[in-house]
Amino acid sequence: MEVSVPGPTAAAAAAACRSLEAALPEVLDGAERRTVEPVSDLTAAWGDPAIVLRCGVRRPAAYEPTSLLGTYDGVDWLPVPVDDGFVFYATGRVAWIEVRVPSAYAPEVNPLIDLAGAVSASVPVLER
Repeated sequence: MEVSVPGPTAAAAAAACRSLEAALPEVLDGAERRTVEPVSDLTAAWGDPAIVLRCGVRRPAAYEPTSLLGTYDGVDWLPVPVDDGFVFYATGRVAWIEVRVPSAYAPEVNPLIDLAGAVSASVPVLER
């Protein structure tokens, strides 16, 4: 017996990312928004060292259905430690969102709280 399971489409992910870019805060964990090059509605940055957001990335290799996630204001994030901080991935949405937070912003989860409202309002939860 077949089951219809709609997955994300590239168009849905791109539309969600454009919507997210328009909703992003000007200040993130006390850091001012910066200009990114090349200009794109898929990326954003704040502060120095830069907190960098990319929308519409591929599912990270570290993600497993049993991965331990952190939930901040209703958004689930997969934390992946890196040499200088963490990379967090918003999961379960029509577009994967990556946020790289340098250790200078410890605790590195604080920017996720500032991003939660924009992510919730702009990037729909993936229907299962």
